[in-house]
Amino acid sequence: RATGLHYGIISCEGCKGFFKRSICNKRVYRCSRDKNCEMSRKQRNRCQYCRLLKCLQMGMNRKAIREDGMPGGRNKSIGPVQITDEEIERIMSGQEFKEEASLPEHTWSNNGDSSDHSSPSNGASEGNQPSPASTLSSNRSVEMNGGYTAALRDQYMNTPMNTPYQLLPHLFSYHAQSGLLAPQPRSLYPQSHPLVLQLVAAEDLAPLTTPMLIEDGYKVTQVELFALLCRLADELLFRQISWIKKLPFFCELSIEDYTCLLSSTWQELILLSCLTIYSAQIFGDLADVTAKYTPSEDEMQGFSENGMEVMERLIYLFRKFHQLKVSNEEYACMKAINFLNQDIRGLTNVSQLEQLNKRYWYVCQDYTEYKYPHQPKRFPEIMMCLPEIRFMAGKLVNVPLEQLPLLFKAVLHSCKSRTGPPSCECDKQLVL
Repeated sequence: RATGLHYGIISCEGCKGFFKRSICNKRVYRCSRDKNCEMSRKQRNRCQYCRLLKCLQMGMNRKAIREDGMPGGRNKSIGPVQITDEEIERIMSGQEFKEEASLPEHTWSNNGDSSDHSSPSNGASEGNQPSPASTLSSNRSVEMNGGYTAALRDQYMNTPMNTPYQLLPHLFSYHAQSGLLAPQPRSLYPQSHPLVLQLVAAEDLAPLTTPMLIEDGYKVTQVELFALLCRLADELLFRQISWIKKLPFFCELSIEDYTCLLSSTWQELILLSCLTIYSAQIFGDLADVTAKYTPSEDEMQGFSENGMEVMERLIYLFRKFHQLKVSNEEYACMKAINFLNQDIRGLTNVSQLEQLNKRYWYVCQDYTEYKYPHQPKRFPEIMMCLPEIRFMAGKLVNVPLEQLPLLFKAVLHSCKSRTGPPSCECDKQLVL
């Protein structure tokens, strides 16, 4: 659904984020068909070339994107732009980006992010976690990194920059520089450690208490499995509310913003926790319970196309998190960053939330670089999971309640029993 005026035209959050990433990162896509793929709510992820082409044809204005990469447009009053077919072709072919790169001033760089294939449909995620700084791609970027990163970190963490940090590549030079700069052992930034500890202390890391043990030979019905899922959701939601009240910045939030943030992100917080700290129980104990549930033929026939898409992408997300093995510290930071979403409508103090979001963004980056010096792409990969979490949480809400038992059985069974690439048809056969 459209959420407002983005880069000159009325569009949804997904296309807004896709257009911004494509232009800022100078993406050059290829269409495997005839450059005339259908662009609909269901098909828009199938072809990135045709999706960007449609954005340009509908009037999305690339000049409305802020040069510093920050959230928000450059000019709120700017409208749609009509450009010629020749101009569109220059953008789609990458020719315009090459010409801009030859100019003396700083331009956007392609950060080499291979995670644009962040969903099983080989498309960009339907969300856009705002980046806290710009991408500079001149030959002076390595020299500038020290002062530039120092200024940003000092601004959001209120601590002087230590010498070991002055040569660290910042987030947006990751892929361009990680091959040039060998990982150097270093200390954690002074303010990062206490901030991370505060976030972890707010978490309830104890196992879930909802009973998930079933006697051997017992056949679980659809109603019983649905009731169990509801009890689990209740416990998980209660833990999220308790978590928010323990956050170090909770007292700084107004009641209006706290309520708005919670009502908008609780599904995402639950999904993130199920994929990380509670994954052993969800994909272990709960999977064992769903295995004792046999769906009827009517339930199988009524499983919707939307349910199949949700199943596929949840399996992808599970495998992504299983591969990353996100630590408790990284999880706590991801959760805070996701909760502090300043793009939610109805907030009263957006600037405060933006400052908090950036603070924990840098804390997470600093901790990840310190803890995993030989995984230079780890932090971008972790952050790219958040838009997918947001998209999937929204999709889950639209799955009919009566289909949830079958959906969970299919997802948990597939994640527990298979290690190959996800396939909807294979998963459906497994359930059958």
